[in-house]
Amino acid sequence: MGLGVCVLAAPEIVVGAVIVVGVVVVAVAIQEAMDAHELRQLYPEEAGAARGTKAAPREAVAKRKPKLEPEPAGQDWQPPAPPLPVDRTGRASCEPIPVKHRGGDKAHDRCADRVPPNRYPGKDVRVGGKHFDALQIGVRVLWEIKTDQFDTYSDFLQKQVVADQLEEMREERDIAVSCGYGFVVGVSTEEHKEALEFQAREFKIVVTGCER
Repeated sequence: MGLGVCVLAAPEIVVGAVIVVGVVVVAVAIQEAMDAHELRQLYPEEAGAARGTKAAPREAVAKRKPKLEPEPAGQDWQPPAPPLPVDRTGRASCEPIPVKHRGGDKAHDRCADRVPPNRYPGKDVRVGGKHFDALQIGVRVLWEIKTDQFDTYSDFLQKQVVADQLEEMREERDIAVSCGYGFVVGVSTEEHKEALEFQAREFKIVVTGCER
């Protein structure tokens, strides 16, 4: 095998000149070697393949995705809803349960105890989750007591009071009827009674005469 040597040290030799020794064209061999070296630097996976090693293609490396945690089976699964709260007393919702008077209005509470009269003096009664002012002695009748000084209100305030009270009274009446009770509303004055009946004659309303 021939040996080629390139001599470039002498200044009189034109730069890039190549001396050919033997039968091998040295310049061409050098250029090819340089090209091959450059290709190996740019694309090591191809060089690896030439050497019999396993190198991943550029496209595979570029498209490789980071490893993710496995997705749980059943993508639509949701945690179960919490259980609904239950009555601590364990008693049926329509059973009358004596509870403390609300609001701290002593004149109102005295009227609720005296007028029906109240089966549970000093107590409201809870039926169907709603507080009523009294449960009448001897009968299944629930009472709602109003002690407003209705006569002293302005026309505007009277209309507002009637609208608010009727909304509450309808809710209470529906609960009472659904649990098998009658429902009566007690008011302090005749004017208050007439104002409520003018808007809703389906209610039983009585004048108690109770004062605040």
